[in-house]
Amino acid sequence: MAEGVTERTVGAEVQHAHRRSVRIWQAVFTLVLVGFIALLAARLIQTNQSEHRASGQAPPFTFTTFDGETISLEDLRGKGVVLNFWASWCAPCRDEAPLLEAMWRREKDNGIVFIGLDYLDQEPAARAYLAEFNITYPNGPDLQSAAARRYGIKGVPETFFIDPDGVIQELVVGPIVSQAQMEALLDKIRPRSPAQ
Repeated sequence: MAEGVTERTVGAEVQHAHRRSVRIWQAVFTLVLVGFIALLAARLIQTNQSEHRASGQAPPFTFTTFDGETISLEDLRGKGVVLNFWASWCAPCRDEAPLLEAMWRREKDNGIVFIGLDYLDQEPAARAYLAEFNITYPNGPDLQSAAARRYGIKGVPETFFIDPDGVIQELVVGPIVSQAQMEALLDKIRPRSPAQ
């Protein structure tokens, strides 16, 4: 009889330990799930904030071109700025490269500056890309993705249109391949003459 009681006692203890183990695992799973949901919510909030990055004052940046010239956004006040993030490995960047260069050549004497920041690339490949498309506007590496982080880019190409007061007027995600689209965007950042 004592043996039966002991077996039942041991069985009850095993069941109790099993239930306690299940409750602990449920608590751990719940905590992990809540942590994951909190992380997901934080990422969504960041995403929503970065969706609004196409407005407001353009974050300052300074970079050194592949030719060794140092350029600061602050030094370009009073001019419209087309800031294009690109990479040599990016197929859509290749689609827009000829248009960007053509518009730069047309607008460079009209108070609009084009700047290219090479994103997560290798310098030899970037230089070959610039040579392939005969790109003459200032381009340089975005070292440690410093500008890309400030502008919150999610990929390339992304192009910011910054007015003479340093305010971002438009952001285009993806390639710009239409001259009409480009002209409409440039009109938003074109410097006004004193008479206007």
